[in-house]
Amino acid sequence: MSATAAQASGVPVETGDANRWRALVFIALAQLMVVLDATIVNIALPSAQSDLGISDGNRQWVVTAYALAFGGLLLFGGRIADLWGRKRAFVTGLAGFAAASALGGAATNGTMMFGARALQGAFGALLAPAALSLLAVMFTDAKERAKAFGIYGAIAGGGGAVGLILGGFLTEYLDWRWTFFVNVPFAVVAAAGAYFVIREPEGGRNRSPLDIPGVVLSTLGLVSLVYGFTRAESDGWGDALTVSMFVASAVLLGAFVLVESRVKAPLLPLRVITERNRGGVYLSLGLAIIGMFGLFLFLTYYLQVVKGYSPVKTGFAFLPMIAGMITGSTQIGARLMTRVPARLLMGPGFLVASVGMLLLTQLEIGSSYAALLLPAMLLLGLGMGTAFMPAMSLATLGVQPRDAGVASAMVNTSQQVGGAIGTALLNTIASSATVAYVKDHIGGAAAKPQQQLVQMQGLVHGYTTAIWFAVGILVLAGVIALTLVNAGRPGSTTVGGSPAASGEGVEDEVAVPVIAH
Repeated sequence: MSATAAQASGVPVETGDANRWRALVFIALAQLMVVLDATIVNIALPSAQSDLGISDGNRQWVVTAYALAFGGLLLFGGRIADLWGRKRAFVTGLAGFAAASALGGAATNGTMMFGARALQGAFGALLAPAALSLLAVMFTDAKERAKAFGIYGAIAGGGGAVGLILGGFLTEYLDWRWTFFVNVPFAVVAAAGAYFVIREPEGGRNRSPLDIPGVVLSTLGLVSLVYGFTRAESDGWGDALTVSMFVASAVLLGAFVLVESRVKAPLLPLRVITERNRGGVYLSLGLAIIGMFGLFLFLTYYLQVVKGYSPVKTGFAFLPMIAGMITGSTQIGARLMTRVPARLLMGPGFLVASVGMLLLTQLEIGSSYAALLLPAMLLLGLGMGTAFMPAMSLATLGVQPRDAGVASAMVNTSQQVGGAIGTALLNTIASSATVAYVKDHIGGAAAKPQQQLVQMQGLVHGYTTAIWFAVGILVLAGVIALTLVNAGRPGSTTVGGSPAASGEGVEDEVAVPVIAH
């Protein structure tokens, strides 16, 4: 019986686990730790590189090892969460992440650091989908679900900027090693709380045998894709290994889809991604992340290199974006999600963010923070926060609990792959534009100060050129959300159509606010 039918007949509706709000605290803490880690290490990288004697050619592996393991193992991690149970996967992921962080903080050479980062990524790939799918199966009431995903969405969106502040403080006032050690108390508190508080609904596990060919093909395919974009950023799009990585990725992921359509117990049931709303969410979210990741990179460099901000001041400069994300997610998205269709939050949200991005195309060396960057960041935060919250909720809506881990993993996969694409694509565009600008203008600069000014102008020109592309990408994300995401107002329609039409059985007919138990 759907929630709406139950309410109409006077039958009390199950609103979820009794400990769900306490559980949300520990799930949110774990999510904050994972998101922080994506940016906190970047601030500490120059100090760590110097202490450990890592060469310029190898320093990218501090970031790449994490991204490859995290992005490549997400689908596997989501399936393990469905198989073991999400609580067990969540606690195991936290324990492993804490141990890997301690190893990274204690690293004595580059190899030990790279290994620790890969382990962090692997346990993060187990932890992240388990966290999101726990929310999906614990919060079943529409209004409560909106609030819970509002908090989760705000943390997912704004945590990266918090990482810049925390990373700056720890690196400037303590030591780069604390950017790793800080994860340990986060993980211990979250794991202990989750162990005692979280209780999963009965019948939520998917005990089907593990799809080994699917695991191998998806992991290798995603690793090839992420590594291809990482190589493109450092070695160029025409590099032989870069091209071969993209070709390998296309072949492996194509084979993965073919295998998943044939096997009885697939790693990724195709019904999870072919349902129109979820497909629209994964695609629009991935595109939005492409635009946002590049922006974090450019604004960090602009504020530190061009404006001369310290790491701590740079982190604080991002606070308006965090405030905007929290407001958009908890006050706009959460309040309106039960009243209007998701596409009318996601589409306009991405478009408002694109207006903020459009303002940043006007960046110059002497641009005022208060007059240009502040309003741009507020608009970006409000737009992304408003769009993220229904996206996170809708991505796991209408799936059976046994598929919740894999559906959650797809959200994280779209974010990870989007981040890798965004960093490589927009950085390459910016670098090319900078080189072209300097080449055209350096001839007229005789004195050294003039040449330095041309170099700075070239940097800013490169950033604004790439930001124009980010504007287009965010507009495209908004159009896709408005076009593909067709779920009605929560509580009024079903997602996915009738079982007969879908050919997948009853799991596709689920009242919007409720995950079937």
